[in-house]
Amino acid sequence: MMIPLLAASTTPLVIIGIYLGLLLALALFSRTLFRGTSTDYFVASRSIGPFMLLMSVFGTTMTAFALVGSTGKSFERGVGTYGLMASSSGLIHAACFFLIGIKLWSFGKKYGYVTQIQFFRDRFESRGFGYLLFPILVLLVIPYLLIGVIGASKTIIGVTGSKGTMPGMFPEFFESTGGAVPAWLTGAVICLVVLCYIFAGGSRAAAWANTFQTIVFMCMGLLAFYLISDKLGGLGAAIQQAKATHLVRTVSGEGGIVGVPPLMFLTYMLIPLSVGMFPHLFQHWLTARSAKSFRLTVIAHPLCIMIVWVPCVLIGLWATGKLPAGTPGGAVLAKTVGILVKDPVVVGLVTAGILAAIMSSLDSQFLCLGTMFTNDVVLERCGRERFTDKQIILIARLFVVGIVLLTYILSIVLFDKSVFDLAVWSFSGFASLTPLVFAALYWEGATKAGAFASVIAAMTVWLYFFQQSGWGGEYTVLNGVMPVAFSFGAGALAMIAVSIASAKPSAETINKFFPDL
Repeated sequence: MMIPLLAASTTPLVIIGIYLGLLLALALFSRTLFRGTSTDYFVASRSIGPFMLLMSVFGTTMTAFALVGSTGKSFERGVGTYGLMASSSGLIHAACFFLIGIKLWSFGKKYGYVTQIQFFRDRFESRGFGYLLFPILVLLVIPYLLIGVIGASKTIIGVTGSKGTMPGMFPEFFESTGGAVPAWLTGAVICLVVLCYIFAGGSRAAAWANTFQTIVFMCMGLLAFYLISDKLGGLGAAIQQAKATHLVRTVSGEGGIVGVPPLMFLTYMLIPLSVGMFPHLFQHWLTARSAKSFRLTVIAHPLCIMIVWVPCVLIGLWATGKLPAGTPGGAVLAKTVGILVKDPVVVGLVTAGILAAIMSSLDSQFLCLGTMFTNDVVLERCGRERFTDKQIILIARLFVVGIVLLTYILSIVLFDKSVFDLAVWSFSGFASLTPLVFAALYWEGATKAGAFASVIAAMTVWLYFFQQSGWGGEYTVLNGVMPVAFSFGAGALAMIAVSIASAKPSAETINKFFPDL
């Protein structure tokens, strides 16, 4: 009798293993399309069409933050979580793709850029600006990487851990975690799989993998939503079982939305601007075959956000009636699926979908850091002519290995941090830099001194509040104002004031980036 029970209990991990195997097989297939050049490794020879661009861009922006984080945060705060990010993200992301993405793609194709730092160096006539921006972008990407690895580990713990009177999946192997697969093992597997297909084909492999993973996590998210609502007796019955405090306003003050102070809601709308400065998203933009490839992304991205966020927020809301109040936010989705959906095959499929969302961002982020280090540090200092394409690709791969190891170690040390809150801090930092990119693209009077001042001011304010939060906790100022309002404002004011007071860009630079003036 024990053998069938053991086989049933490990079925989700078998399905996850099959999913990871398919992902590696797809990466190996994309390897056959790899042209062996650094341009192909970094930006897929600028050959990605509309559908794959949509899937890779959307998959890159929908991380553990969207699936694991939003479910956990709605479990803690209520249905107002949807209003915090998803409602504004749909429109603001699309606007950024249209206003920033297309213009940066055009400059990238025209002048051969493969990183955003190359653009900023030319636009602000300063090599030194790149050396300021590079460590800042790495600093902001690392928390983004951490939410992926931590989110994956918490999800697997939720699936394989104890459920009521039933022990965890592997009590004889992992006694310290109650039989659950420990975080160190999950993190190692996820990092190694992502590393394998980045090595296989660079940005082309990432684009193929992201397309597959985006389809998987969207379908599995909808499946989980349908099955959980069905187990709870339908949408109406599910909502009735949720805690009343998560369905009505839970904070003092007039106005606002459920569970969210008005000032928090308003200032949260700055955070989705972060997509305008994501270095990994910039790299995906550069893979586009033409400007027309952006059409589908601009139109369909808001719809895709709704398809993913609505089910996840509602599942977190419904879980308030099923899980104890102290349940870690990162484990809410997996535990809810495990408790309500008994079929181990379905549990495995849904968990694979969660991992797909997580890994669809990790690959792009790892790859972009290797791309920036190679092009913006090594080749900038040593000269491109000193290296062959094979050597350039090797440098990028070695740096990626270092970043993967650092991320893995930090994910274990910082395992108890909230996935949602860590993501908000990362996004806030990138959003604080968006005055830089808007000024660079749309204001010919933006100067080198203004760019330096904007970045330094924004990051100083961001770092101060990040430290005040306990290095990654939820933190607001003045009755709910998000710190991003201050760091974004500091960056914008510094850019405007210093640019007005400093020497203007050369006529050559203005003609290069503003030819219609």
